[in-house]
Amino acid sequence: MEAVNLISSSKYSEKQIGYLAVTLLMHENSDFLRLVVNSIRKDLEAHSEINNCLALHAIANVGGEEMAESLAPDVHRLLISPTSQSFVKKKAALTLLRLYRKHPTVIPAADWALRIVSIMDDPDLGVVICVTSLVLALAQDHLDAYAICCQKAVDRLHKLVIDHEYPAEYIYYKVPTPWLQVKLLRLLQYYPPSEDPTVSAALQRVLQAIFQASSEPIRNVQHNNAQNAILFEAIGLAIHIDPKSPLVGSATVLLAQFILSKETNVRYLGLDTLAHLAARADSLEQIKRHQKTILLSLRDKDISVRRRALDLLYSMCDVDNAELIVGELLRYLKVADYGLREEMVLKIAISTEKFATSYKWYVDTILQLISTAGDHVGDEVWYRVIQIVTNTEDLQEYAAKVCFEHLKNPTCHESLIKIGGYILGEYGHIIANEPGYSPFDQFQLLQAKANFCSASTRALLLSTYLKWVNVFPEIKSHLLQVFDRYSHVLDSELQQRACEYYAIASRPEEDELLQNICEEMPPFPARSSTLLARLNKKQGDTEDKRTWVIGGKEANEELDSKKKSGKRVTTLEGAGSAAGDIISDLQGLDLSASATGSANGETSGLANPIAPTPAIPLTTNPNIERWYERLTYTSEALLYEDVQIQIGYKSEFHGHLGRVALYFGNKLSAPLES
Repeated sequence: MEAVNLISSSKYSEKQIGYLAVTLLMHENSDFLRLVVNSIRKDLEAHSEINNCLALHAIANVGGEEMAESLAPDVHRLLISPTSQSFVKKKAALTLLRLYRKHPTVIPAADWALRIVSIMDDPDLGVVICVTSLVLALAQDHLDAYAICCQKAVDRLHKLVIDHEYPAEYIYYKVPTPWLQVKLLRLLQYYPPSEDPTVSAALQRVLQAIFQASSEPIRNVQHNNAQNAILFEAIGLAIHIDPKSPLVGSATVLLAQFILSKETNVRYLGLDTLAHLAARADSLEQIKRHQKTILLSLRDKDISVRRRALDLLYSMCDVDNAELIVGELLRYLKVADYGLREEMVLKIAISTEKFATSYKWYVDTILQLISTAGDHVGDEVWYRVIQIVTNTEDLQEYAAKVCFEHLKNPTCHESLIKIGGYILGEYGHIIANEPGYSPFDQFQLLQAKANFCSASTRALLLSTYLKWVNVFPEIKSHLLQVFDRYSHVLDSELQQRACEYYAIASRPEEDELLQNICEEMPPFPARSSTLLARLNKKQGDTEDKRTWVIGGKEANEELDSKKKSGKRVTTLEGAGSAAGDIISDLQGLDLSASATGSANGETSGLANPIAPTPAIPLTTNPNIERWYERLTYTSEALLYEDVQIQIGYKSEFHGHLGRVALYFGNKLSAPLES
């Protein structure tokens, strides 16, 4: 309370101590903050710049949501006021940036766009730097509202680089205000190239001047760092505007020199910018010339450089060099950092599937991948192998033989045993007549591995044995012994499977039940790989979002098409994320009409009791009670159905997190209308 009283004091020393105590001793959800909101607002409205700055410091440091809602308009008013001093405007802009990053929903960014962007023309470069930082953050989420900033960014760059209009105090080691140049160049990358020839010509002159300045002799480390920071952003903008331009061609030569630099930061940025070029360029030939150097970067002493080299190799991989790159990544995987292995496994698996020259090479590579780094291989990888083998009839015999040979190794990872168990169960009969692949050999091989596996893997192997009962009658007695032994284990899942399988396998040979149950699996429906979704989850955004994604031109064309269609594009797609929109929250739920809601031609439903119009008469339906009962114990059920529409409910819960979806099924041939 004493600190609250000190803030209201007219003496600077007492007010300063009061603000200091509030910012150090109170957290953003403290009830005491409500007592100082009015005092802070008075200081924001005061004509004393000192009081303005103390209030802005407190808002930026504490920055609770309730305080942001109450005081953000006052901070904005202070920023755009023509009477505010430059240092007050700078603090106001950075305070708004802090509030937006913490509580973006309380800032009406689109409504304030014109007034904020207009300050980019301020004569004080310090104010321009702070406001540009604010615009850079706001424009990423409100591209249309802040589109006017492109013209101002080009004009300011032209003044700095071409006209040399800047105060002497903003020259940093012979480089004019490098921080502002970097921010402006990055801001322009969030918007498509300008169609105005005047603006395009001015921007080309700026980029050419920046490229020419990079050839100047290096004076010291600080000058080199400032110059390189601008150069890399300029190269990124040139790639964004036109990857085929002569500027990009000359930039590729520079980047080839940068990845050989002795400085770690320069190598890092060189590899990252080459990955950007690989993501946009129509041809990868210029990058492939430096493939050996990029492969050597995988052995760099700095892990961040190794990670960027992995990203670049993944982006530049195609049908011509896939075998070379994937083979090198597999060799490096044995000695790679543990923090890098999971990402490497995903990128190897995706590249192998995407650019496989033959299915046999794909199977060999994935099995070698699992053998090398099995603990880092997710279930999605071996699921995908099963899908491809099942859908490719010519591959089934080869896959069965290769899995058999891999299982002969003294130590096998459990994922490899799962693949082998599934494929031999489905297609082991194809190779059973060849020497060394007899039914008993297959059984002995899998049974020797079963004792060291988890319960889920042994459950899969029991299903394999049931398949063999149907196709390998000569080993039926051995299989029945296994079922009998597992019928006494403590694990309820294994015990139930074993009992049921024993009962099925013991039925007479002329019984068709076993044959129907053990029919070969049909081909899987065409579906996109889940590996890409998992890889995207690992690539989170930083404060400044990327304007491109790692993964080559195809992935970036998909990103651009989503932007043009108006869809929200997020790099991180975490299930249950509160920050995601509705569509991403429901990602993974099957929103198609469920089989539980089969059409029966009858109507059911409730009339709206609030509507002033006469209620629609109810139609008795014997299924209503059944639907309601199903709703009480399952995660999906029908809520309403008639001859026109079907409304259903789906839910999914994991611990304390859950999501609910309503689906609407149109039973008419015409589209639904409101």
